[in-house]
Amino acid sequence: AINAFVNHMKQRSTKYQYQSGFGNEFATEARPGALPVGQNSPQVCPQGLYAEQLSGSPFTAPRPEMKRSWLYRTLPGCKHEPFTKTDNGLLFRGSFDALEPTPQQFRWLPMDREAFLNEKDNSVDFSQGFITQAGAGSPSTRAGLAIHWYCCNTNMTNKAMVNSDGEMLIVPQQGALDIQTELGWLYVESGEIVVIPRGVHFSVNLPDGVSGGYICEVYEGHFQLPPLGVIGTNCLAYPRDFLYPVAAYENKTTTFTVINKFQSQLFQCTRDHSPFNVVAWHGNYAPYKYDLDRFCTINTVSFDHPDPSIFCVLTAQTAVAGTAVCDFVIFPSRWMVAEHTFRPPWYHRNCMSEYMGLIRGSYDAKPKGFKPGGASLHPIMSGHGPDNVAFTNASKAELKPEKLADTMAFMFESYYFLNLTDYARTTNVEEDYWECWRTLENHHTKFLEQ
Repeated sequence: AINAFVNHMKQRSTKYQYQSGFGNEFATEARPGALPVGQNSPQVCPQGLYAEQLSGSPFTAPRPEMKRSWLYRTLPGCKHEPFTKTDNGLLFRGSFDALEPTPQQFRWLPMDREAFLNEKDNSVDFSQGFITQAGAGSPSTRAGLAIHWYCCNTNMTNKAMVNSDGEMLIVPQQGALDIQTELGWLYVESGEIVVIPRGVHFSVNLPDGVSGGYICEVYEGHFQLPPLGVIGTNCLAYPRDFLYPVAAYENKTTTFTVINKFQSQLFQCTRDHSPFNVVAWHGNYAPYKYDLDRFCTINTVSFDHPDPSIFCVLTAQTAVAGTAVCDFVIFPSRWMVAEHTFRPPWYHRNCMSEYMGLIRGSYDAKPKGFKPGGASLHPIMSGHGPDNVAFTNASKAELKPEKLADTMAFMFESYYFLNLTDYARTTNVEEDYWECWRTLENHHTKFLEQ
């Protein structure tokens, strides 16, 4: 068994090679000499390749915000049959603004993924496994975001997907994702994240069988590292821990199906070749992965509970600086040492929407009710905080140094009001979630009686 594991890791190490550094300018080739020297689009590209630019930002964007890569491929992306509509499944189509709003707090139990897949004839690949939970705006206006669950158990054989609507941050909760992209391979396990930029073709294989997790899709901007301000030059997510693929291609002639998410509608077309035919590329617009356990957590060493922004891994900003389409925030294992302080998250009403998920372990504000694979939504200005058990225990606890171990919760925090899909309103809902605060007592009364 040990030898088999070692051989498996050796195979992975040769297939999955990475370049590091968030937002770097990369240059990589699967065949020596495939990259042109000194220019992007020569009259004749080396090795009979086509030059294709993949633009992730307008040509006139400020230079620090420019996103683009040059791809050198065996055939360009325009060679395919016409698109036709295909089944959206549980992927929401339309404007989220048309959905019925509610200020009610919601919490969802983990979905029974096996039962869900059985209902779908037990054959669902990643492109078919989107389950839209909530969102704001629409892709057609290039403003807002969508939050999905995904659930799948089938490899995308001779099949690829491309998202024309936005950039996807994928958070696996169960099962690894073996992702082939136009720009190379990424192997992403639970406890890691992967970001697939708008317009990048990818295919997902499932080495562990059933896989499920969460997706935040932003219709505007790109995920970037948050500014550190007075924190200084270190801590939080280090740029060098973000890993990008090296060029890897297949010169395969076969019927290939491509699924295009375009204005929330799924379309499909066929090609007579693999879209994963990029022999070399250079630029700064590419998919990447990050291990959440690499996050350098900071916390108070004196008193009080800092704002959760100190746990921000990535942020996608609106046009207003400091105001996020989505802040991706994590609550990892960490030491709690604050003196004379209520250590769990405080009670809160927020000008931002808070959608939370749990990858593993438990969450200190809801130690019993919040389960791995589940989620919660606390709408803008709706009160939330520790349940009565957490409040009582934390109010009486001996404040000695304590390690919160083997836990990983996260939050998609957004400036936008999030409206729920019909599916999210009716499926896996913890109907009595609001009762976790019902038993909170008025402790002030006994002081009035003295």
